[in-house]
Amino acid sequence: MERYRASVMLCGGTGCIAGGSLKVKNALDEELKNKGLQNEINVVLTGCNGFCAQGPVMTVYPEDIFYEKVTVKDIPIIVEEHFIKGRPVERLMYKEPVKKQTIPLMRDIPFFSLQVLRALRNKGLIDPEKIEEYIARDGYQAAAKALTEMTPEQIIDEVKKSGLRGRGGAGFPTGLKWEFCSKVKGDQKYILCNGDEGDPGAFMDRSIMEADPHVVLEGMIIGAKAIGANKGYIYVRAEYPLAVHRLQLAIKQAKEYGLLGNDILGTGFNLDIEIYQGAGAFVCGEETALMRSIEGKRGMPIPRPPFPAQKGLWAKPTVLNNVETYANIPQIILNGGEWYRSLGTEKSTGTKVFALSGAINNIGLIEVPMGIPLRKIIYDIGGGIPKGRKFKAVQLGGPSGGCIPEHLLDTPVTYEDIVKTGAIVGSGGMVVMNDLNCMVSVAKFFLEFTAEESCGKCPPCRIGTTVMLDMLTNITEGRGRDGDIELLEDMSRDIIATSLCGLGQTAPNPVLTTIKYFRDEYESHIQEKWCKTGVCKELCTFYIDEEKCKACGACKRVCPQNAISGEKKVPHRINQQLCIQCRSCYEACKFDSVKIGPRSYREILAPDMPAQEILREMHTAVLAGKEE
Repeated sequence: MERYRASVMLCGGTGCIAGGSLKVKNALDEELKNKGLQNEINVVLTGCNGFCAQGPVMTVYPEDIFYEKVTVKDIPIIVEEHFIKGRPVERLMYKEPVKKQTIPLMRDIPFFSLQVLRALRNKGLIDPEKIEEYIARDGYQAAAKALTEMTPEQIIDEVKKSGLRGRGGAGFPTGLKWEFCSKVKGDQKYILCNGDEGDPGAFMDRSIMEADPHVVLEGMIIGAKAIGANKGYIYVRAEYPLAVHRLQLAIKQAKEYGLLGNDILGTGFNLDIEIYQGAGAFVCGEETALMRSIEGKRGMPIPRPPFPAQKGLWAKPTVLNNVETYANIPQIILNGGEWYRSLGTEKSTGTKVFALSGAINNIGLIEVPMGIPLRKIIYDIGGGIPKGRKFKAVQLGGPSGGCIPEHLLDTPVTYEDIVKTGAIVGSGGMVVMNDLNCMVSVAKFFLEFTAEESCGKCPPCRIGTTVMLDMLTNITEGRGRDGDIELLEDMSRDIIATSLCGLGQTAPNPVLTTIKYFRDEYESHIQEKWCKTGVCKELCTFYIDEEKCKACGACKRVCPQNAISGEKKVPHRINQQLCIQCRSCYEACKFDSVKIGPRSYREILAPDMPAQEILREMHTAVLAGKEE
């Protein structure tokens, strides 16, 4: 057996591959061979490491050295300095975005050290395309225990003890769902895995399927034994080709090892699992729509009851859970339900995986105990807001969720506490926004998504979301009217109360939460025709405060229209006829001299008007409270 003095775990998730990690691996293999180190340094292409924004990333064990944003050009230096001379390359190691400190090892980086891994326990540690590496990390031990030592009732009882709730968004108790299905008599039952994941900014399930496909299979094997199913499907959107490839390979390997198919481990239990690729319809994340899609029908929800546990796929008893839910099952069976519920809160036990994205320093995949405050996630694990900008809101729960403002950042992340804010935990998308985001525009973005993805079956969702979207479009383009806010609220309540499925029932959440917490922005858009963030181009004007302008030229250099004029040491001006309100100058200025005014400023800020006259006109024209 070969023994290596070091192992290099190179991220091979979708994000890092897009950044060039496969080329980095080829270069590393070649350089190690050229230096005669191929038998001393083990290079493993893992699944997603989690620290996506820093990719391609690699970790060197046993030193625990973490390298970020590695390129092919860096490989000779890493091999020469680190592997030959024993001197880690500090310029490639992680540096805190805010604090100045010594360069940390991987275990000392807050992004990693403050996480608690359960569903993601193997991320960045194994080659997802080798079943042997999964088995070496106790893989399939839980399945063997469930099949050889436990009855279906005992499995269900352990899952119920754990308090595990479905991680796909609804949060229904997993053990209870399995119990319902197990008690239904039937000659054929199905176990399904939802890997569709259509939320903008969400990549939790994709990363698990890419990094640890066998844990999904093992969780399904245990669930199938519990409910008495012998056929399973993993529903994965076709836009996840790497996840599909690794799942297919995992199924093939599991069959070769006798872990899938007929008479698994000699127990007489049979289970066949296959992959069904979805076409990318967001509504197929809803369980009944997903089942119709597998049946070859149009993915549209159907009324419940009967529930899928009684009459699901092809009218047979069916259990559907999402990827993250199944990823927790093996650890629960191995370590016990009480062990699992030792983390989290009484009603929200265990851990939750989130995809951190948006205006945050540490973009990536994290797993944290339920009950952790939002503030700790955003500022300690996420590293805070880039470029010193101010936090404004975090969108939790995707297009079905809501925007949570700064004064609620101490809210614990539990199903019940997040619902009180107007948002939902959902599947785990967490999009952070700073003071440059317009909340009316944010609500419009998410409603645009849900209106587009509506299956059209029920009028409240089909028509209601479209009417609301038209109203938001009018507001962001300067055609908003008094009473629009109240009408949006009324329509939202009607859509929630009368829609057939969860898509329509939750579609108005982004609108309701932004109105609740950022009503002043709606009022400014409607009454003053002013988007104070400069996002809605029809409702803003950019100009330069000549008293603050340092004439550094930063705004002039980034302007794509050459709309800014001015020489060195002479305050600059913006030509309103050329300005396209792209906001580049506003973000580039370090002296707060670029200002955002209402649409009415455009007529005042004539290109040939003297500066002092401009200021006098502004003073006269702008109502109190409108001035910068």
